[in-house]
Amino acid sequence: MSLRFKFNLILILTGVIGILISAIISFNLQRDNARKEALETAAILLESVIAVRNYTVEEIRPLISDSSKEIFLPQTVPAYAAAKYIANLQKSHPDYHYKEAALNPTNPNNRASDWETDIINYFKTHDDLSFVGERDTPTGRSLYLSKPIRITNGKCLTCHSTPEAAPKAMLAKYGSANGFGWKLNEVIGTQVVSVPLSFAHIRADKEFLLFMGTIVGVFFTIGVMLNILLNIFVIKPVTTMAVHVDKVSMGTLDLAPIEIKGKDEISSLGRSFNRMQTSLDSAVKMLDETLDD
Repeated sequence: MSLRFKFNLILILTGVIGILISAIISFNLQRDNARKEALETAAILLESVIAVRNYTVEEIRPLISDSSKEIFLPQTVPAYAAAKYIANLQKSHPDYHYKEAALNPTNPNNRASDWETDIINYFKTHDDLSFVGERDTPTGRSLYLSKPIRITNGKCLTCHSTPEAAPKAMLAKYGSANGFGWKLNEVIGTQVVSVPLSFAHIRADKEFLLFMGTIVGVFFTIGVMLNILLNIFVIKPVTTMAVHVDKVSMGTLDLAPIEIKGKDEISSLGRSFNRMQTSLDSAVKMLDETLDD
């Protein structure tokens, strides 16, 4: 087994181990960053929805007389405004979703599904301000960010305490069976924003492949350069000395000394061999002279 083979075997083994470790660390970091990016997107989207709701409450509702119960405009309902905002957003981003899910909603379309019910029940028993999770959807893995809907404004109970207190127009549109019996400070639902993880994962995978391709390319370049340097500074000098030593071992002592350049360990070995050859040649000549006498 040649020195070059041993060197390259060690280089390949250490390189493969290093590349595998780098791949594992890089992949996990890229996926973690992809999740953080999706979570930031969800947070911005949720803040935007909350801003739309606040605008509806502060700017739209005051335009409608509080004393009028003959006219019900869905546009004055914060949840309706938020849903319309998301519907417009979904025209260009169909995989982004928002829902104000409730256990007992006025609008049946807002009734919580099984997994949304679990989130609402979680907020009922915990004081957390938000909850983050992942779930599988028909279009791929999705990350969701949710916040509790808690009745903190007593004015909300005007429409949701009893059917008798609600606007007649609202009863005519949604009926009197749902959306009543809410209580102050009660968690009645959750705001849920869902964003796809697939896009972030695709981008992360591309960055991962680019990074790993760069690592492999750098490793290959280093391996080639090390082999060239190994050949120049180790293999070639050692091969030259090996041929020279072989000739000396066969009795050829009148060879020119090995040409030595440099001051490294290989050069020191060559100089030591030249001295040994000179000493051996001198000893043989002295022995021959003694025998002739």
